Amino acid sequence: MYRWARSQSAMEYLMTYGWAILIIAVVLGVLFQLGVFGGANLAPKATPGSCQVERTVAGTSLAGMCQGELPQYVAVFNGGSSFVSVPKTSLDTVSGAEITISAWISVSGAGANCPRILDGGAVNTQYTFTANCGGTDILWRPETTGGSASLNTNPLSLNTWYDVVVAYNGVSAVIYLDGQQAAGPSPLTGTLTTGTAPLSIGGNQTESSWFEGDISNVQLYNTSLSSVEILALYQEGIGGAPVRPQNIVGWWPMNSNANDYSGNNDNGNGINVGYSSYWSTGYTAP
Repeated sequence: MYRWARSQSAMEYLMTYGWAILIIAVVLGVLFQLGVFGGANLAPKATPGSCQVERTVAGTSLAGMCQGELPQYVAVFNGGSSFVSVPKTSLDTVSGAEITISAWISVSGAGANCPRILDGGAVNTQYTFTANCGGTDILWRPETTGGSASLNTNPLSLNTWYDVVVAYNGVSAVIYLDGQQAAGPSPLTGTLTTGTAPLSIGGNQTESSWFEGDISNVQLYNTSLSSVEILALYQEGIGGAPVRPQNIVGWWPMNSNANDYSGNNDNGNGINVGYSSYWSTGYTAP
């Protein structure tokens, strides 16, 4: 009788704690699936604004912790109403022969009407750099004094981080994905036309073009970066700083805010934009 009671007590003990262990295992499995314990989440994080371009009389340099630390946050766009509006001041210096746009993106849904990564102004002016336009691809469409043209890549995987770059040298444009040439060169001559509307990230309110997913580390240059520089930019990772500070005219890390850390102080105004610290799913460090 005594042994039977002990056996019953042991079984009840195992059943009680067995269920507890099973529940903990399931919870841990879900957290691992979400990437909570991934290397990106456990790595040191850059505090918002810790790295920026410092403009001095002698030249241009980087200030702060600019060691490629991962961001604490990325910007989340809902695909229907969220975007960042940036007033045009020093950004008009990109209205010329050359331009480079770089951003890290993770597309999570269809968005609407050629969702904008970065839009240079009003309808039919300047340039648009879009994602998931007729499929999960990257599209570059500039308007210049020499006409307009389109350049797009093959489809991307959803919920996967990519470093997307377009470099236009006044003659032709090339799109890069993760540091490698993906489309182009596509000929297009002339200078970029000037728009009066604000630059926008993640959407164009006038055309109801909404990005759905996450965007981080948007960089805008008034020059065409070389393929070597673009590869170096990718190899820095999602927290990378500008590779050519003397030509950066806009830098929005999107690390909890839409501030411009290029030294030009063209801070953006986020409309219905969220910021998430659980962004590392689908991100692989270079």
